[in-house]
Amino acid sequence: MSVPGTYTQAWESFWRDAPPSDGAVFWDADASLTAALQVPLFEPYFDAGLPVVDFGCGNGTQTRYLAERYDRVVGVDLSAAAIEHARRADPHGIAEYQQFNGADAAVARRLHAEMGDANVYMRGVLHQCEPADREPLIEGIAILLGERGRVFAVELAAAAKGLLLGLAQAPGGPPPKLGAVFAHGLTPGEVADEDVPGYFAAAGLELLAGGEQPLRTTEFHPDGTRIELPSKWLVAGAGDQARPGSTEV
Repeated sequence: MSVPGTYTQAWESFWRDAPPSDGAVFWDADASLTAALQVPLFEPYFDAGLPVVDFGCGNGTQTRYLAERYDRVVGVDLSAAAIEHARRADPHGIAEYQQFNGADAAVARRLHAEMGDANVYMRGVLHQCEPADREPLIEGIAILLGERGRVFAVELAAAAKGLLLGLAQAPGGPPPKLGAVFAHGLTPGEVADEDVPGYFAAAGLELLAGGEQPLRTTEFHPDGTRIELPSKWLVAGAGDQARPGSTEV
C-alpha cells in the first residue's frame, strides 16, 4: 500500500518487520482470491495496450499476477522496504517496481511522462490515508491516467471497521497478522463509503462502474472460515468514457 503523510514511518517499519513468506501479511491473500476475481470487473474498461500501475503494491503479490496479463506492469509504493520485498519476490523481473509518493503531483507527472497514459489498480489505499492526503492522492492517480487510462479501486466499506474492531477486542486478542497491523499504528477502515466516489469526482474522473466484493485476507476465524472484509470497488476515468473498442458514449 502507498500512503503519504504521517503514516510514512509506520508503513516503513511495518514492511521492515514483515516476514518475506507468501501470505505472511494480513491482506496478502493469493492472487487467485483477489486480483483474479477482480479482473472481470475492470478488464472491460482497461485499454489492454496501456501499461498498468499497481498503486500501493506492497510486496507485489498482485503486481506479479497482473504482469502475467499485461505487457508492462509497474508496482509503486511509498515504502522502500515494501519495494525491496516485491523485488526479492520477483527474481525474474516480470514486473517493475519503484518507490513512489502518489500524492506528489510532480512525481506523478514524471512517471506519466515516462510511461504515457496508464491504467491504475489500487487496493485498499484511501482508507489508510489521513483526510488531508486523500485528495492529492487521487489527483496523482488522475495524472497517471491521462485521457485514456482507467482506475480500478477497492476500498474497505464502513462495515469493515466494526468487524476489525471486533477481532481486535476478542478475548484472545486479534489474529496475529492483524495484530501486527495495529502494532505499527495502522488504522484500517477510516474512510466513509459515501466519500470515496467524491474524491474521484473532485479529481475530474467520471465513475464508470461500481459494486461490492469482499476483500479476502490470510487470517481465519476460530471456526476455520477465512476472514473477509466488506469492500466496495469502482472504475473511473477521464475524457470520453466509452469502453475501449466500443462505440458507446
